Amino acid sequence: MTVGESKPSGTQPGVRAAAGRLRGSREAGVAVFRGIPFAEPPVGELRFAAPRPARGWSGVREALSYGPPPPQGGHFGMDALSQDAASDDWLTVNVWSPEPGPGAGLPVMVWIQGGAYVIGMSGLPEYDGGRLARDGGVVVVTFNYRVGIEGFAQIEGAPPNRGLLDQVAALEWVRDNIRAFGGDPDRVTVFGQSAGGGSVAALLAMGRAAGLFRRAVAQSVPGTFFSPDLAADITAACAAELGLRPTVADLSGVAPRRLSAAGDTVGAKMDQWAQRWGRPAHRTIPFSPVVDGEVLTATPWQALTDGAGRDIELLVGHTRDEQRLFTAINGLLGEVSEEQAANALHVFAPGPDGARRYRDAFPAASPDELYELVHSDWLFRMPSLHLAEAQTAAGGRAHVYELAWPAPGMGGALGACHGLDVPLVFGNLNRGQPAMLVGETPSPEAEALSVRMRAAWASFAAHGDPGWPAYDIGQRLVQLFDIPSTVTAYPEERSRLIWQSHTFPVLPLISR
Repeated sequence: MTVGESKPSGTQPGVRAAAGRLRGSREAGVAVFRGIPFAEPPVGELRFAAPRPARGWSGVREALSYGPPPPQGGHFGMDALSQDAASDDWLTVNVWSPEPGPGAGLPVMVWIQGGAYVIGMSGLPEYDGGRLARDGGVVVVTFNYRVGIEGFAQIEGAPPNRGLLDQVAALEWVRDNIRAFGGDPDRVTVFGQSAGGGSVAALLAMGRAAGLFRRAVAQSVPGTFFSPDLAADITAACAAELGLRPTVADLSGVAPRRLSAAGDTVGAKMDQWAQRWGRPAHRTIPFSPVVDGEVLTATPWQALTDGAGRDIELLVGHTRDEQRLFTAINGLLGEVSEEQAANALHVFAPGPDGARRYRDAFPAASPDELYELVHSDWLFRMPSLHLAEAQTAAGGRAHVYELAWPAPGMGGALGACHGLDVPLVFGNLNRGQPAMLVGETPSPEAEALSVRMRAAWASFAAHGDPGWPAYDIGQRLVQLFDIPSTVTAYPEERSRLIWQSHTFPVLPLISR
């Protein structure tokens, strides 16, 4: 897998990790090490098992290429990128360091990519950590974790939340190895977007992740956490596509590609189960973290309210127009009917009078605007805000932001949509699919905003201060990233009031 690699330059840096010696490359002044195993390949007898630490090696291992991605769903062509993988070494990490060596003591930023828990691989060009590492003076780590059925399906005989367990294993690798790459294991910040933001929220709630990171950045946190019954029922539907039972015995012999395809098939017709699976079926969300009582004992909002993240400094936020990208993908941009808006309000607005409250709060809103507002709020905006409010209510500290800059790419039609923060935070404004949002030639405005966001994220990782006041329920001050950026009261006040009593509970199986 060589997607997204940069051109090497200069001498090859070497590092002695716990499992053996590594030789990397130097790119634009940053030492880069790719494709380092942090766990054994989860295949054969280890299929659907919790991750096991990678075995060591003798001699010097070349760390020049990304490891093969885990099996992928078919969205955005990701399945094609994983079909020709040369090996089953799915679980690997990549490291960018401005100063490799055990004495540097740099802050560490560990990235968890998104992808609706069904796609995602660290080798995509938008996740190249070179610019963030160089400009921010931080060590950047990215890694692969299992997604889709491999990582999140509720399979009889397998531990739940294997994707989350992979993330914990990657963080344990960072704890045990990052000093050799110039990082400080006591200054680790985990950061992620979309499903990666949901994973960050889950890690805050997980006892087995305690002590593995000091700070957390959760970007566009999805509010979907499944009950075991709901997750098991969806898995049963996926297995039925293959004429099998949802057990390790039945599924472990199925080729990963066929299993991913079965998940895609169920996802494509989830609306058939809307009366059974509820809101996730309306949004085509077949997989999410499962509140199973062992790996994950509570939702992040409940766990933080109970004080689980009180000692973790938190940076959390969302984009202004989260839903617009998905509306465009579904061919509904500017085409939402009154009936579609009414149905969205009925399904997603909170409480029995949620639809009326939206119409009262936004009396001049068109069907398109109401549709986007309630989808944005339910899936990303309010879960992100409530994470900050749960943290502060328990006596912890949270900084909140909203990205409001309307991106000029795609004719400017998508505004500040979901995913726009990724190229801005990494500084990869002309690489990878999200760069299309920025435009073919990044503007000076885009460059300036990216500099501002990268500096804020790196400062938070180094010192716990992104450059604006912590959130509190009195002033509710947030950073509004725009041109110019300002500190202001939380700008989505009408939505906040509509959702203020909602708890984002575990999503249940509605009927059998």
